Amino acid sequence: MGHSAAVWDYRAATEITKDWNGIDSIVLRNPRGASARVSLHGGQVTSWRNEQGEELLFTSSKAIFKPPKAVRGGIPICFPQFGNCGSLKQHGFARNKIWTVDENPPPLSPSDSHGKSFVDLLLKPSEEDLRCWPHSFEFRLRVSLAADGSLTLISRIRNVNGKPFSFSFAYNTYLSVSDISEVRIEGLETLDYLDNLCHKERFTEQGDAITFESEVDRVYLSTPKVVAVLDHERKRTYVIRKEGLPDVVVWNPWEKQSKSMADFGDEEYKQMLCVNGAAIEKPVTLKPGEEWTGRLELSVVASTLSSEHIDLQQTSNGF
Repeated sequence: MGHSAAVWDYRAATEITKDWNGIDSIVLRNPRGASARVSLHGGQVTSWRNEQGEELLFTSSKAIFKPPKAVRGGIPICFPQFGNCGSLKQHGFARNKIWTVDENPPPLSPSDSHGKSFVDLLLKPSEEDLRCWPHSFEFRLRVSLAADGSLTLISRIRNVNGKPFSFSFAYNTYLSVSDISEVRIEGLETLDYLDNLCHKERFTEQGDAITFESEVDRVYLSTPKVVAVLDHERKRTYVIRKEGLPDVVVWNPWEKQSKSMADFGDEEYKQMLCVNGAAIEKPVTLKPGEEWTGRLELSVVASTLSSEHIDLQQTSNGF
């Protein structure tokens, strides 16, 4: 392309396309050839590719691309409820709605804009939403792609209601992996977790790292700001940095559960892993006029079998 980062036109690197349902998607690109795609259906990131064009997010080959059905893959947003922990349908309604592009969002820090391709989206409740969840809110989402290929999602949820409300939240992040048996997670060892396979009973993680040999569905509590997912076969490590998201959901359906899902291939559990920055155990409560921010940054670094682990205390980009 011949552009240096100094003269790269990030606005020109943002393109609006339509999917096969006629719904707008925004494609973000950086100077090195990395890209991300965000659909107005659900405000959902549906693709994140590195500069070699490799897809870093998993989407099921059997995913149903027909609104209001949420797409199985990418990064669905779970709001105002995660899972079935409240009165709403599974994972709330934000992922099923059509969002709008926010042309004039309240400002964010310059570091969240400078040198990045980004798009701002907005969701406000419909009359239907207010009937099932009677709270007025403004949900602003910024998705940005940096020059180094890292992907950042910033959610800002404001209470524009006359009374307080509470919600749970998750970035339901489907990572693409080579083989789930060759993957491990570092940063969650010794922590307590709620096991959704045991009626949300509380346990303490005993392993040096989390590895996978059967179905896993857990909510890790009081987690650090940085978690690493190491894929030995691809010699690749996903680094997950987060703010405002104290919990981490780890999910892989394994063989039996995979076969029970119509929008998921029987063997696809081998190529995916959900590691979700979340606020679940202690719901977020907002008084009238208050705003909550939940931030997730995903990046990829090269790793080898001999590298024992990433410095999980490292911080960057404001983390």
